[in-house]
This record gives sequence, structure tokens and C-alpha cells, in this order.
Amino acid sequence: MSQPKTSFSQEIKKQITILGSFVAIFWILEILDQFVFHHTLDSYGIRPHSLIGLRGILFAPFLHGGFGHLIANTIPFLILGWLVMIQETSDFWIVTIITMIVGGIGTWMLGAPNSIHIGASSLIFGYLGFLLLRGYFQRNIASILLSLVVGFLYGGLIWGVLPTQPGVSWQGHLFGFLGGVLSAKLIAKEKHFYS
Repeated sequence: MSQPKTSFSQEIKKQITILGSFVAIFWILEILDQFVFHHTLDSYGIRPHSLIGLRGILFAPFLHGGFGHLIANTIPFLILGWLVMIQETSDFWIVTIITMIVGGIGTWMLGAPNSIHIGASSLIFGYLGFLLLRGYFQRNIASILLSLVVGFLYGGLIWGVLPTQPGVSWQGHLFGFLGGVLSAKLIAKEKHFYS
């Protein structure tokens, strides 16, 4: 009888460790960027149409343009990241990797020349896309309810995929979202195949 409880608590600890590690990296890098590197780490973000700018696909989600940017991303990252893990913790890794690749390449291809794109918001929009479409692709009650709850709580974020705010990477938001939708489709197909 204690086995399921132990397993559940171990899973929760694992999820807290994963999310906490990501957020710790965000904050440590921003503190170092502000006080040690004097804002030079941001140059490792995505630089559209530049070969060296491709490295930003890996680094950009971990870099932020100041503490205000970082604070704005931390809470939605934690909430939506945890909701991605709710059915299976492994979903988080799949969605994160696909979102980084799709979001990064899309931003690199369509971003304005001489711009630098940074921030975890591409991941946040990836998680949003995944959670909103998970119910559609998986077609089970739990996934549909989760999609409805996320739509109710975070549906307004969807407008961030449009170029409405200067200085905000709508490309990262849009392609991050599409990466999340692709993840939802691939994970649903995999679960259907193995069921």
C-alpha cells in the first residue's frame, strides 16, 4: 500500500528538481550576466541569418534581458512546465527539446537581421501549445480537461504569437508554440501506438 505513495512522492521530487534546476540556471546566468559579464552573455542568443547565431538555439532559452524579463518568465515557466509533466515527467523533456529546436530554427529563419533573441518565453509558449492541443490529439478525458483549464487560465497569452509589441520576439513565441503543438501530436501518436 505504501509503494504507490512512495512512487508518487518520488515523482513529485523529481519534477521539483527538474523545474528547480532550470530556474536556478536561469537566475544564476542572469546574475552572472548582470554583475560579472556586464550583459555580454546575451550575445549567445539566437542571431537570425547568422551561422554563429545558430548556437542560440541551445543557449537562448536560458538567457534573459534583465531581472524584469526573468521574473516575468519564471512563474509561467514553473506552472506550465509542471502541467506538461502532470501525466508523465518524460513529456517535459520531449516538449522542451522539440520546442527549443522548432522555436530556435523558426526564429533564426524569420527573425530580423542584426537582432538577438533570448528568453524562456519560447519554452513557455511551447508548453502552452502542447497543453492546449494535448486534449485534441490524445482524446482522453484527463487531457481534454487539462487543455480546457490551461485555455481558461493562460489562453490570453496566445496573442503573444503576433507582432504586437516592439522588442518582443514574437517569432520565438510563434515557433515555440508550434513546437509545442508538434510535440502534442508526436506524443499522442506514440501513446496511441503503445496502447
